[in-house]
Amino acid sequence: MSLRPPQRVAVLMAAIIAAAVAPPAPSESAVPTPVLLVPGPSDCSPDGVVLRYVMLFPPGTSGSAAAAEAGASCGATAAYYQEIGVAIVTSPDPAFDDRVGPDRAYSAESEALPQSGGLPGDDTQVVPVGVSSPLRGRAEARTSDPRVVASADRTGEQWDMALIRAPKAREVEPGNRDVVVGVLDSGVDPTHPDLVAAVDPGRSAGCLSGRADRSPSAWAPTSSIHGTHVAGSIAAADDGRGVTGVAPGVRIAAVKVVDDEGFIYPEYAVCGFMWAAQQRMRVTNSSYFVDPWLFTCADEPGQAVAHEAVRRAVQYAARAGVFNIAAVGNEGADLANPVQDMRSPDNTPAPRPRPVDDSCDVLPAELAGVTAVSAVGSERTRPSYSSYGSDVVDVTGPGGDPAQLPEGSSSGCVLSTIPDGYGYACGTSMAAPHAAGVAALLASTHPDAGPEQLATMLADSADPLPCPTDDGPTDDGPDAECTGDGFYGHGLVDALAAVTG
Repeated sequence: MSLRPPQRVAVLMAAIIAAAVAPPAPSESAVPTPVLLVPGPSDCSPDGVVLRYVMLFPPGTSGSAAAAEAGASCGATAAYYQEIGVAIVTSPDPAFDDRVGPDRAYSAESEALPQSGGLPGDDTQVVPVGVSSPLRGRAEARTSDPRVVASADRTGEQWDMALIRAPKAREVEPGNRDVVVGVLDSGVDPTHPDLVAAVDPGRSAGCLSGRADRSPSAWAPTSSIHGTHVAGSIAAADDGRGVTGVAPGVRIAAVKVVDDEGFIYPEYAVCGFMWAAQQRMRVTNSSYFVDPWLFTCADEPGQAVAHEAVRRAVQYAARAGVFNIAAVGNEGADLANPVQDMRSPDNTPAPRPRPVDDSCDVLPAELAGVTAVSAVGSERTRPSYSSYGSDVVDVTGPGGDPAQLPEGSSSGCVLSTIPDGYGYACGTSMAAPHAAGVAALLASTHPDAGPEQLATMLADSADPLPCPTDDGPTDDGPDAECTGDGFYGHGLVDALAAVTG
C-alpha cells in the first residue's frame, strides 16, 4: 500500500478488455456473486502457493460464465463484480496467469515470490516484506477503553482546523447524519469516545479477501492506528473534550482495505470502492496508494490489469454518486512528470529502480473521478514530502510539517484520534481527510449534488495559495519548482467558504 502513517501513506498506487461502467444507480448486485467452485483441468498443479488474482472480463459477463472460465484455468472465484467485469480469483497453480493471459489476470502477492530458483514449494511461505515507511506502521492498534481516554479539551492544539476555518464553519453547518463518509483505510476504532457516535457499523466492512465482510472483526483496526486518525479529522465529536473533526455531524463507515502488513492490494481497493457504491456513501477518503507499485503502469503486463480493475471500480463508484478523494503521496514526486520509481514492488526486500512515464499513475489519486489532495504545513506551504503535479493536484489540505511549528504548539503535525487517546501524524494521509470533511459539509448543504458538482464546489471554495517566495531545492531529489497549481491545485480547502458560498 501503502498505508504508511506519517510520511508515506498517502498512505501512502491496454491490451485489456474495454470497460463500459455500469449504470449510475447501484443495486444489490453490486455485492459480489457467491463463491462458485468449478472443477479445473486435470493438469492443474495443486502444489504451489495459493495466491489471489484480479481477473478481467467484459463488464456484464455472468457470474457463472466468469467462474467457469476461471475454473478452466485452475482458479476459483472468491468474488465477482459483474457490473465492472472484475473477479477475485484464487489459485495454487503457478501457471494460472499464463493460462488466462497476463493481460487479464494479475496477482500483487506474486511479486513477493522468490525471483530465482523457481516458484516456492510447500515448504515456502509467501510473506510480504515490510519496507521502511511511515504508513506501514507496526504499532499495536486496538479499540479504546473509554475509561483511559483523556477528557481534556485539546481543540486548541488543532491548528489544522483553524487553518481551514472549520470551527467557524461548524457554527453554520456541522454536517448531516444522512451523509456517510467511507474511510477506506486500516479500520476505525468504533469505541473511541470521539468516534462512537459517528461510526456506522451497518455500513462498515472489511475487504481483505476482496469480498466485503460486515462482521465487526473484519473492519476493526488491528495493526495500525492510521484509519482511526483519519476518521477523527473528518468527524470527531464536537463535545468539549478531545479533538473535533471538520464535520462532526456526519457518519463514518469503516472500510478496511489495509492488511496487517500495511499493504493495499488491488483486490482490496476494488472491494472498497464497490462497497462504497453499494452502500450509497456520499464521500470516500483514500489515504494510500495501491500496492505493490508506487506507480502502476497502464501499459505494463500485470500492472495494466491492476490499473484497469481499480479504474473500473472507481468509475463505477463515481457514477453511483460517490465523491472519491485521495492523497497524492509522501514521495515528494512530480506526478505530472514521473521519471523513476525507486521503491517498487514494495512487497519485496529489494525493490528495483525502474523508469516510469505518464502512463504510470499513483492509484487511486490520479484516476478520473478522484479529487487528488496534496499537503501544506501550518505556514500554508508545501512540506518536502508532499508529492505534487500540475493537472494532478486538485486541492491541498493541512498535512503538517515538523519544520513548520505553529505558535504555542508542541508539534507541526496533525492531532487526531487514535485507539486509547490522541496522537500527532504528518502526511498527505492527514491532508486528504480535511478535504473529505469539507466535502461532507458540502454534501450536507447540497443534498442533491453529485460527485462532479461536489468536486467543483470544493475547488471553487478553496483559498488559492501563491508559490513560496523562497521556494528552492528540496532534499527529495530534483528541485521541486512551484507552479502554484502543481503544488496546491485550486488552493487550500476552506470549510467556512464551502458552507457559506
